[in-house]
Amino acid sequence: MRFVDEYRDADKARALSAQIAALCEPGRQYKFMEVCGGHTHTIYKHGLEDYLPENITLVHGPGCPVCVIPMGRIDDAIHIARQPDVLMTSFGDMMRVPGSGGSFFDSNAEGTNIRMVYSPLDSLKLARQNPDRHVVFMGIGFETTAPSTAMTLLRAEQEGLENFSVFCNHVTIIPAIKAILDSPDLRLDGFLGPGHVSTVIGCRPYEFIARDYGKPLVVSGFEPLDILESVYRLLRQLAEGRSEVENQYTRVVPWQGNRTALDVIGRTMRLRPYFEWRGLGFISHSALRLRDEYARFDAERIFELPGLRVADPKSCQCGEVLKGVLKPWECKVFGTACTPETPIGTCMVSPEGACAAYYNFGRFNRERVKEASAP
Repeated sequence: MRFVDEYRDADKARALSAQIAALCEPGRQYKFMEVCGGHTHTIYKHGLEDYLPENITLVHGPGCPVCVIPMGRIDDAIHIARQPDVLMTSFGDMMRVPGSGGSFFDSNAEGTNIRMVYSPLDSLKLARQNPDRHVVFMGIGFETTAPSTAMTLLRAEQEGLENFSVFCNHVTIIPAIKAILDSPDLRLDGFLGPGHVSTVIGCRPYEFIARDYGKPLVVSGFEPLDILESVYRLLRQLAEGRSEVENQYTRVVPWQGNRTALDVIGRTMRLRPYFEWRGLGFISHSALRLRDEYARFDAERIFELPGLRVADPKSCQCGEVLKGVLKPWECKVFGTACTPETPIGTCMVSPEGACAAYYNFGRFNRERVKEASAP
């Protein structure tokens, strides 16, 4: 299959592994952050750590939008769903994310109507089919999914729908990366830039990372060879004393981004002054909300929300995992009290969550499989 098989070639992976090992400076430890949760799953699904020298460590970042939503926003969504004649809709990976009083599934068991949809346009269809109900779509995701929410708002406006609104929880990636860079808890040598987000925003927004912080970033695809090549490019920059932004994912990501997608986001949404991220706290200008022109579609203005800040369970260390301070297996409840069937934290719920990746692909400790390592 084109763009799949050629990026999973074992011989090429071993060749890249040898080139990576040759670039490593003896005695130096390297730590790279894969920002996107999709990268994390590829790394552990295909055992890519076993192709890297022991002095290279890959740590997970805040690139899973479901994982960074604080519990208070889940509680707000459930509060909306409990209002009379409301039908809430959500992407599937949000249905099991725990709030302070349970998940969307738990709420449905108590009488709410929160339905899973595959697209925000499905919510519009439900609004047309149920004129006596108010349909609320829980918009979530980085700049990757924000354009689809924006286009749905434009469609709702065009059709004049009065029983549809959006509970907007879209977040932006650049302020989160800056918060990581400013954190005293973690020292990084470079970044594997998120591929999906970059299809929309392009590569230029990352230039401050190389310019102001001296850290190289390589926007990476999601296949095994994509990630290995991106690690190689990071090491080559470090070996040559460079800090630049490179685009490994050129077959998908345009350097300038997708202007049409950015335009529809800008037309319907604006930056919030601040927004709370799970594990990272409040970050200024890091999330989107609807513009005043679309206030009639804004669930936050239509419904009065509790807006309470809810502390994470003390046993859960998702925050440290999201910041790359801890590996999932270092959390005390990982794989015991917290599993995909009984998740305590968001990182174990989402298909892009680091804890789910480690659990599903058997990475329960730091030991690597020596047999898989390249010579």
